[in-house]
Amino acid sequence: MMSTSSCVEKIFNTASGGRRSSPRFVNKSLELVERKLTTSIIKRNERKRQRLDDEKEESEVSIVPAKNVANGIEASKGSPAQIAPGTNAHYLVVKTLRTFNRHYLHFVQEEEQRVRGILVNASMLKVDEGEDQIKKRGSKRPDLKAISKMLEDQAVLYPKKRIGHLPGIDVGHHFFSRAEMVALGLHSHWLNGIDYMGVPYGKMAEYSEYSFPLAICIVLSGMYEDDLDNSEDIIYTGQGGHDLLGNKRQIKDQKMERGNLALKNSMLHDVPVRVVRGHESASSYCGKVYTYDGLYKVHKYWAEKGVSGFTVFKYQLKRLKGQPALTTNQVPFIRAQVRQSISMIRGLVCEDISGGQENFPIPATNIVDDACFPPPGYRYSKSIQVAKGLKLPRNAHGCKCKGDCINPRLCACARFNGLDFPYVRRNGGRLIEAKAVVFECGPSCSCQPGCANRISQQGLKYHLEVFRTLDKGWAVRSWDTIPSGAPVCEYTGIIRRTDDMENVSENNFIFEIDCLQTMKGLDGREKRPGDVSFIMDVDEKKLENPEFCIDAGSIGNVARFINHSCEPNLFVQCILSWHHDIRLAKIMLFAADTISPLQELTYDYGYALDSVVGPDGRIKQMECRCGAAECRGRLY
Repeated sequence: MMSTSSCVEKIFNTASGGRRSSPRFVNKSLELVERKLTTSIIKRNERKRQRLDDEKEESEVSIVPAKNVANGIEASKGSPAQIAPGTNAHYLVVKTLRTFNRHYLHFVQEEEQRVRGILVNASMLKVDEGEDQIKKRGSKRPDLKAISKMLEDQAVLYPKKRIGHLPGIDVGHHFFSRAEMVALGLHSHWLNGIDYMGVPYGKMAEYSEYSFPLAICIVLSGMYEDDLDNSEDIIYTGQGGHDLLGNKRQIKDQKMERGNLALKNSMLHDVPVRVVRGHESASSYCGKVYTYDGLYKVHKYWAEKGVSGFTVFKYQLKRLKGQPALTTNQVPFIRAQVRQSISMIRGLVCEDISGGQENFPIPATNIVDDACFPPPGYRYSKSIQVAKGLKLPRNAHGCKCKGDCINPRLCACARFNGLDFPYVRRNGGRLIEAKAVVFECGPSCSCQPGCANRISQQGLKYHLEVFRTLDKGWAVRSWDTIPSGAPVCEYTGIIRRTDDMENVSENNFIFEIDCLQTMKGLDGREKRPGDVSFIMDVDEKKLENPEFCIDAGSIGNVARFINHSCEPNLFVQCILSWHHDIRLAKIMLFAADTISPLQELTYDYGYALDSVVGPDGRIKQMECRCGAAECRGRLY
């Protein structure tokens, strides 16, 4: 395991020569649960959906006091859901979104298999009806299936509707689909622009003075031709009478009911309304990114003839004072296309630290101090190296698939993964969930290089930048949005025996390959499912410490600059493809969350406290500077 980043080597030289005496915990925050598929479908008919919402609200109001075990929320009759004492609300938001994304990717895989099945059957029958069948049957909307699964499992973070801010969701928080907001309970409709508390909430004592329905959240996404958005002030068009085919035209008069009446009541009772704005974005599967912009109040409303000549209701909302500055107007810049000229980047000290080895240049920047040179003291290598005296095992036997691997029952590599493929093709390839080990297709396989089961072998997919920080030295960020489950980079260096590094000093880039220890859940690691007994004999006596490690001290790639965080956005995944010796597995870093552009990339180094000893046998300690809300205070 990499014991620290390059920056800390200079700041804390007292740790030089120390190495871990106990293994890491890999990706504590990423849950591993069994996949369950659901066949429930969200009703599309607006009236049916409204009736179901009212019934749901009725059941929510009458629920007996209980604790939602799935997400740690206390849900009691007559009061909104509350975060349990001592619980990190931001972590619960991250955890809930990870659960949603895991379900989403499972259903994406199901949809991809459905489409492949249609095409394969059409090919076998030698007919050209495959594409027509796909269009006729339509998409099964994996995001809506994931919402249904979250509701079925009672895993929605805030299942009861509530007024005002929601704990853990700060102003400026970005969402990459409407479905993510539904999973959190920020806005409970995946289609409607107005979310409101229905009439049943009026039966609760704390809401007895309010008139219902009562609006709590609106989404502005350009769906209505009469909307006017000036950031701090909004002219919002009510709901109804809108052409659902998407041409944004009114086709009939609106009525003072449901969401329209809810906004009117919010004005009468001076109740704040959450506002979310949507913007076009190629980074989101739905084509938009949504930003929570805080609380507004409805100041007035009126009815008028709209652009298309039909009656529409207009609502003027004004943003409440004292909130964080709006970030929506910064979204287009943050999500802008990659700069056309790297040489124009502020603080540029190197145009490409990889020297052309990677798919994209990796610039290095420094606006912190006067140093005008890139990170020194190593040679860049995109590929893993092997120390003298070590030999990698022979190539493993591969699958006999032609073209792309499609049928998991016939693909030998899929059988190693439990008769399933670990990736989906969407967004250039995404890992559905973390595993003890992922078996990819390798050089002995008959499938093509672009096979979906070779995702980690295709090089960098995102524009990365190494940048200097104030107190952590060098760090890494992306210019692109990285979707959850996407491969970020391999951790490269020289594979060595761990015992050979015992007395090596001044090297803070040792990554222990502890896949077996993780699989067994040893020394506090979060156990991941997996079994390699069918390909190798595991000597239980050798499990105490990893036998091999990756030394990135003198040779390595961009991964050596990725810093530690106690609340990381990446996780470590062991992968086998060229051979099947898990002691020498490839180490890949994947996105645990959807990562916004310019956000620092981090993973958990996984040290146990007091686990690092120096050459003199004394325990070493190092301060952690990750800045996370739940920072452990010390790296080790």
